[in-house]
Amino acid sequence: MIDDFEDHCWRDVVPAHVLDLYKHYKRDLFIGPRAAILCIDLYELAYEGGPRPVEEVARDFPSSCGVNAWNAIAPTTRVFAAARAAGLPIFYSTGETRRAAKPGAVTATNRRKAHVAANAFDIRPEFAPQDGDVVIFKQRASAFFGTPLVAHLTQLNIDTVIVFGESTSGCVRASTVDGYSYGYHMVMAEECCFDRSELSHKVNLFDLHHKYADVMKADAIVRELERRAGARAAE
Repeated sequence: MIDDFEDHCWRDVVPAHVLDLYKHYKRDLFIGPRAAILCIDLYELAYEGGPRPVEEVARDFPSSCGVNAWNAIAPTTRVFAAARAAGLPIFYSTGETRRAAKPGAVTATNRRKAHVAANAFDIRPEFAPQDGDVVIFKQRASAFFGTPLVAHLTQLNIDTVIVFGESTSGCVRASTVDGYSYGYHMVMAEECCFDRSELSHKVNLFDLHHKYADVMKADAIVRELERRAGARAAE
């Protein structure tokens, strides 16, 4: 019988005997009292080609996550709304495009560079930054590497970072591991993370959940943030 700790998207790819090997990682999941949102690379590049299967979209848009990206829009919008209502600080990461920073001198992943549209690294309009939000420009996979993110989080006395975005196996994973290494309690919104490969998505969530982060369902995160928003309104 699968308990709540393992009741996640990887159930159909991780066999029972492997789950048994990881049973000593079982623990209570939580969001700490001083939480912030970190949304990784919710930019236009990931949505190119529309909500079609990735294998179709990749022929013309090799950096797109196709339907996987589009399926994550609705739950991500809900988490954003709950986070804003609860007054959580919100941070974005995107690719470095500022000319003075020499974009392209280093890259987030070790693969051939492809030509991208001028707006490729603009945040999707559904998640557009608002006044008070912070956009972090990065040149490597992790939103923490070579950026002022830790300084911002320290200034706000943040203890928990809620992560979502893309790709689960790439920039989301790198950011989550780095955040854990810096001492933050890392929470991942399961349905709000996505990847080109569903297999990579599921296996990486499984691995991160057992080692570096609490993978939580979007509904559970929203419920907790709505509770905090209610308490905040009653003050």
